[in-house]
Amino acid sequence: MSEIVRLPKPANTKHHRHLLSVLVVGIAILGGSCSSPKEAADAQSQQANRPTAVDVSISRTEALVSAPTYTGSTEPIRTVSLRSQVEGQLLGLNVDVGDFVKQGQIVAQLDDEILRTQLNEAEAELAALRSEVARSNSQVSNARAQVESARLELAQAQADSQRQQSLLKEGAIALQVAQQAQTEARTAAQTLRAAQEQVSTEQQAVAAAQGRVVAQQAVVAQERKRRSYTRLVAPIAGLVLQRLQEPGDLIQPGNEVIQIADFSRIQVRVEVSDKELGNITIGQAVSVKLDAFPQETLNGQVTRIYPAADATARLIPIEVVIPNSNGRIGSGLLARVSFVNSNQQSVVVAQSALGGQESRGAGEQGEQEQSKTGTVFVVTEAEGKAKVVARPVTLGDRADGKVEVLSGLKVGERYVSRSSKPLKNGETVNISIISRKAAPKGQ
Repeated sequence: MSEIVRLPKPANTKHHRHLLSVLVVGIAILGGSCSSPKEAADAQSQQANRPTAVDVSISRTEALVSAPTYTGSTEPIRTVSLRSQVEGQLLGLNVDVGDFVKQGQIVAQLDDEILRTQLNEAEAELAALRSEVARSNSQVSNARAQVESARLELAQAQADSQRQQSLLKEGAIALQVAQQAQTEARTAAQTLRAAQEQVSTEQQAVAAAQGRVVAQQAVVAQERKRRSYTRLVAPIAGLVLQRLQEPGDLIQPGNEVIQIADFSRIQVRVEVSDKELGNITIGQAVSVKLDAFPQETLNGQVTRIYPAADATARLIPIEVVIPNSNGRIGSGLLARVSFVNSNQQSVVVAQSALGGQESRGAGEQGEQEQSKTGTVFVVTEAEGKAKVVARPVTLGDRADGKVEVLSGLKVGERYVSRSSKPLKNGETVNISIISRKAAPKGQ
């Protein structure tokens, strides 16, 4: 007879399931630990063969210590007020604020009816005076003809007198006849002198008439000039800054009609203390930044140093001029001016480029030396690979995370500004994408 064997029933089913779960997790961990050493070795090998990632910068010249900044406002290089020189009603104004005008362009017209009438009267008077000169010249000609006639009569009377004297000596005529011939000769001489004096008188009259003609010509020219003032002409090329009159207004001499500003160059006036004046010279380069264009730095020049300082603040005005060929810069913009001293320019690199490899010398004396030595890794590229060359450099002052390089590095050379790990001479490196994008073409 067969016997049935019964297995014992588990006491706790939940406990059994928990043990099973722990067993499965343990098996998984053991399986993972069996493959980990090989994968870790492969990862370490790949990491060791990968080029060191570096950031690259370009050495430039700049002032290590930032120059103080002075604020001022932009102004056009010159502003001209176009004023009327005569009285008249404004008939037309051809320009508006912001319009560009050329030098010599007619921008406004005044009523010239009264001035035109005065000019016509002056021209008529000039014509009358010229007629008077013509009459005087005719009288001079007549007087000269009388002189010639009197000279002929005198010659004839003198010849008759000599002949009568000869006849008197021969006894052919009476004494009374000879004396009468002498009297006629004297009369003819007086007539000649009178005719000559008349010529002189008529010539003086001609000169006086010609003087009146010259004076009247000046009057005519003046009237023409006054009439020309009714056409208001732009004295310079530039933009209309203000329009102060409107058509129909009665303009008096001296009234301002428009303002024209020359924006081809911009001037900025700043004030500096007398202590800083010694570092500023005429023609010195300046750096100008405008809040309107914060991403741009403009190059300017010192054009004027005023001789007198403000009596209260002891500040000296300095005039700086910057180009404005594109005409973007207007008037009244806030400008920040920094004076650039060429003697302060030097090769500067980021302090992170030294990588903690500076050598200050031994002892406290080395700590106090301002000039130090260090190593900068210069980047070279050949056959598509970038390598670094250790370059010993002499260092100077430092400020704001930058170091002055006194020798060992030239302007424009590329150097490693930051690396993911310490570098070795001749090591191949991987230039970061940001550095490649920032590098100019041809680098």
